[in-house]
Amino acid sequence: MTNEIELDAGQIVAAAVEILHERGLDAVSMRSVAGRLGVTPPPLYARIGNKDALLDAIAEHFLADLAPALENGERWPDYARRWTQQMRERLTEAADGRLFLQVKRPTYVEATKPLLKCMRRDGMSKDGAVRACRLLTWATVGFVATDHPASGAPSRRRNRLAGSDPAGVTSEEIDELFTAHIGYLIEGIERDEKMR
Repeated sequence: MTNEIELDAGQIVAAAVEILHERGLDAVSMRSVAGRLGVTPPPLYARIGNKDALLDAIAEHFLADLAPALENGERWPDYARRWTQQMRERLTEAADGRLFLQVKRPTYVEATKPLLKCMRRDGMSKDGAVRACRLLTWATVGFVATDHPASGAPSRRRNRLAGSDPAGVTSEEIDELFTAHIGYLIEGIERDEKMR
């Protein structure tokens, strides 16, 4: 058995993430994580809290250090495209969108700080930047939660618009649709900012 006194929150979260990747979100429990670590559940409760706190910690793990480095001279619309793509990749890596539908607001606020800072640097009002970050976060989380390719979906027909086949979408179409989705949103945010 692992020395329960030496167990820290990082080890607990790492074990939970392993279980998430191997068996899915429903398999993550205080008991399964304790079993993975070779301890009884009480030390986990003492260091992490309850299962909801564990799920929050897993989400924070995936969203930690999310933001890509700002490139020299990069304006907020281009950075926002890279930021949302990075967020999409991290959320997809978690392999279960339900995890991010219950995340508490402070986790997302922390993840958006670099994007917010970039928007403010480029002259966007504080209220406008906060609103834009919220819209981009919601758009990305919602997209990832529902972006599953249809099983057995036919390959995309030539000259057919991505996402227009009622039978479903392919993985390639999902990538194209995400780019369009975020692009439309950024264009709308830019238009609103110009009207202020």
